[in-house]
Amino acid sequence: MNKDFKIVFMGTPDFAVASLDILVQNGFNIAGVVTAPDKPAGRGLQLQESAVKRYAVSKGLKVLQPEKLKNPAFLEELKALNADLQVVVAFRMLPELVWNMPPQGTINVHASLLPNYRGAAPINWAVINGEKESGVTTFKLQHEIDTGDVLFSERVPIREDETAGELHDVLMQTGATLLLKTVTAIAENQVTPIPQANIPLDEIKHAPKIFKETCQIKWDQPLDAIYNLVRGLSPYPAAWTTFQGKTLKIFKAHKEHTTPTVAPGEFVTDQKTFIKIAAPDGYLSLDEIQLEGKKKMDITSFLRGYRF
Repeated sequence: MNKDFKIVFMGTPDFAVASLDILVQNGFNIAGVVTAPDKPAGRGLQLQESAVKRYAVSKGLKVLQPEKLKNPAFLEELKALNADLQVVVAFRMLPELVWNMPPQGTINVHASLLPNYRGAAPINWAVINGEKESGVTTFKLQHEIDTGDVLFSERVPIREDETAGELHDVLMQTGATLLLKTVTAIAENQVTPIPQANIPLDEIKHAPKIFKETCQIKWDQPLDAIYNLVRGLSPYPAAWTTFQGKTLKIFKAHKEHTTPTVAPGEFVTDQKTFIKIAAPDGYLSLDEIQLEGKKKMDITSFLRGYRF
């Protein structure tokens, strides 16, 4: 049955590969894969293929890499694939003439429990905001971004010390499993969409794009908020502050709730084993950092080579 149900898959980063792989492994007919064009990267500016393209090529799948999704040649090629369903995982916004093309429409895998954390950075913001759980939702695409009818969702707890990178890896696998469940249900006509307006919430939380200023630590904030910001931006793009006139990225740290002896933003160190920076209600003790112009390193290695 799976071979008769034709799917076009759209995605670009590592997060999407697990979802494409689970469909391939379960015998679904992947008529084509749409991903980002190759882009120059690294010091030599050599063309780099997306993670999804590398996987698709390794499996012998047809790959489309349009610069513009409204390009007539691309639209003709997409239409010729004659898909029953399109699946989107970590891809760009689609125009209606793309998402409305197949008879079963287009579904998206989103790394949050919709309608919460609509937007570009749901994993980061869930951790930054100190949430105790996150999850994955599959839903039907419609006009407004991340607002379509929900098909299925799966909850995932967030550990108190978990980083966005660690949560990303958990949700990547959870999302793949949920996608398989969703696509199977659609192929068997066993799904009942739920409008997001029917899901009770006191207040919808959003997940906007993260900019450099979002990542700057404000040391007058409570220690828990600072700690959650570090977790929520690790390993990328990373929370940062200034340290003796240079940018310091903080990837890992731990909290010390106490009454600090210095003002918020000032640091204390024994110059051998620790650096901790004061917040109003304690210290953020640094574990893994990267000073401007240096490699990422643990705090002991940093102190071994740094002169105050």
